[in-house]
Amino acid sequence: MIGFLRGKLLKKQPPLLILDVNGVGYEINAPMTTFYILPDIGNEIEIFTHLVVRDDAHLLFGFATENERHLFRNLIKVNGVGAKMALTILSGIEADEFSQCIQNNDAERLIKLPGVGKKTAERLIIEMRDRLDNLPKLTINHENNKVKTYTAPADEAVSALTSLGYKPSEASRYVLAIAEDNMSSEELIRKALKHSVKK
Repeated sequence: MIGFLRGKLLKKQPPLLILDVNGVGYEINAPMTTFYILPDIGNEIEIFTHLVVRDDAHLLFGFATENERHLFRNLIKVNGVGAKMALTILSGIEADEFSQCIQNNDAERLIKLPGVGKKTAERLIIEMRDRLDNLPKLTINHENNKVKTYTAPADEAVSALTSLGYKPSEASRYVLAIAEDNMSSEELIRKALKHSVKK
């Protein structure tokens, strides 16, 4: 198994980033919580990884912290929750808020995440409740976050939300609702995700 990778960040286009590790480019799927704190392209980063082996592909998932990876690994153990949905859940809700939803049986909040229906939300509450005690709190330092300005940040944000499971029309609506001048794609994605769950 690949536990972590350290290398130069070549590309970041949510939910995919490419990492150059000694001349080998690794394609890594990552949640938005990881993208929020990535440095500028060209900088060296270390990222914790989880490899998913399928009949048709080997998929590498990356996380800014071991705690984030730990939560991902617990989510994919839930019946009906695959790696893509786990990534969407991590992108759409902070770990502390997720824990609170589980403890409070708040299925309505979980249903607002793309791809999470009533039955899946109920399964999450039932199956994750016993695992909450073993989940360390997800704490990420956002102070060192360096933001790169894209030529079309709104398009980047819509593309990222679509990759996370939102319909293109929904993604466009959420981004337009919160867009302001000079906002980076990361800022747009973060605010659009928060806006989407308030609806």
